Amino acid sequence: MAELLSDDEVEERVPEGWEREGDEIVRTYEFDDYLKGVAFASEVGELAEEQFHHPEIRIRYEEVEVRFTSHEAGGITTQDVELAERCDRLR
Repeated sequence: MAELLSDDEVEERVPEGWEREGDEIVRTYEFDDYLKGVAFASEVGELAEEQFHHPEIRIRYEEVEVRFTSHEAGGITTQDVELAERCDRLR
């Protein structure tokens, strides 16, 4: 199981553009059109499946919202932060 981060560690380690909402880290990515967002969400899904750590993904017309948390650990872990960084590299 990934290491649960303290509040200070979350503050220090969460990538730019991501925000903390309770026990989750969240980012909304913007796209020029719907299908670009769908393609991005698919890529995020592939990353998640490789790591067996699945985010909540919401696809809107020109936005994709990604939320990470580690339910089994009870909050935000190193794995959440690492996958958030990997999502950013997809852009």
